[in-house]
Amino acid sequence: MTFASLGLIDPLLRTLEALGYSEPTPVQQKAIPAVLAGRDLMAAAQTGTGKTAGFALPLLQRLAQEGAKVSSNSVRALILVPTRELAEQVHANVSAYAEALPVSTYAVYGGVSINPQMMRLRRGVDLLVATPGRLMDLFRQNAVKFNQVQALVLDEADRMLDLGFAEELRGLYASLPKRRQTLLFSATFSDEIRLLAGQMLDEPLSVEVSPRNVAASSVKQWLVTVDKKRKADLFCHLLKTKRWKQVLVFAKTRNGVDQLVERLQGQGYAADGIHGDRPQATRQRALDQFKAGELAILVATDVAARGLDIQDLPQVVNLDLPINAEDYVHRIGRTGRAGNTGEAVSLVCADEVDQLAAIERLTRQVIKRVDEPGFEPDHRVPETTASGEVIKKPKKPKKPKTAGAKGSLGRWVENNDTPQPEIQAVRKVPKFNTGPRKRKP
Repeated sequence: MTFASLGLIDPLLRTLEALGYSEPTPVQQKAIPAVLAGRDLMAAAQTGTGKTAGFALPLLQRLAQEGAKVSSNSVRALILVPTRELAEQVHANVSAYAEALPVSTYAVYGGVSINPQMMRLRRGVDLLVATPGRLMDLFRQNAVKFNQVQALVLDEADRMLDLGFAEELRGLYASLPKRRQTLLFSATFSDEIRLLAGQMLDEPLSVEVSPRNVAASSVKQWLVTVDKKRKADLFCHLLKTKRWKQVLVFAKTRNGVDQLVERLQGQGYAADGIHGDRPQATRQRALDQFKAGELAILVATDVAARGLDIQDLPQVVNLDLPINAEDYVHRIGRTGRAGNTGEAVSLVCADEVDQLAAIERLTRQVIKRVDEPGFEPDHRVPETTASGEVIKKPKKPKKPKTAGAKGSLGRWVENNDTPQPEIQAVRKVPKFNTGPRKRKP
């Protein structure tokens, strides 16, 4: 199948050829014709399979062909994403696809000054990529209007709910025109998202090109069990012995990111980190340097679990397992993208066995365990199953007390089951002379 057979116009076909897109992915084959036909759509696909092109290409074509001029402070299509990094990534792709079209694009998100965004929106934008919080800030200040919106895309909507954007989504839903096209694209769909889809979509076409919540088969997964306090030591050991060239490392906390970056830099590695406390400009610079190959190691919290698209990224390491099992699928989906292969390694301590079990239950597979000599944990990580069961070793039974054992008091039972009378322990009480004391002469 070709992109031309999906109904895309010549300017888009020439752009795709220049970008090296040879043939559509499965999700693009199913989504593009449906979006061009104006259908509401709910699409689930593994991360890295081309979801962005699946909704961006047909939307851009419809905006170009149905070309009503956009008014001041208005937008004609909205793409909502959960994080700043994903907003940058999606907008970069969208602007590349729109190269030969008379369609304007822009991205707005928090962490940077709102004033330049307000100035740009005065001219109107055909397709706007936004995070929910910043979009509603702009709406409340009358910097953006929704009366011309004809299409809404919720990309990674499950993550938006995880990050607490439910109120913003409800406010946006109430402010949008009733007649519009709505698309939900995500690698995973929680039950809450399916409920949201029922409220926001009109008779949607459901597309699933891969089993729900399954990690990409192009990613080789394995784990090493280790004590929590030795995780950083183990990572540095693996980095040296495995000779990893470019690694994306996920840590649970911001302090964990900073501490590992400081240690790696002290050992001479080109490393940097990103997390929510760092300014957006600093985060973007670190991402750009990592994409360009100027950084060998990027350490991040889950702000980079979605939207970070790096060509041929070979290695993802989970220094800590995520609390949310679905974030594991997104983390390891940063490698093995677009037909390439990759490797994902997790360093797991005994405290994380419940998270490990949840991940294996979600992905329906047991992750291979590999022992690393010299790093065997003192606190054993219990075995797990693909159904999420934690296999705990049975406790050793207590040895029964033998009859007449030294120091045994109270009830005495013979080796047979016949009840025996209770034997009371007898303590000798010293005798005291209570008579009158005799005086010494």
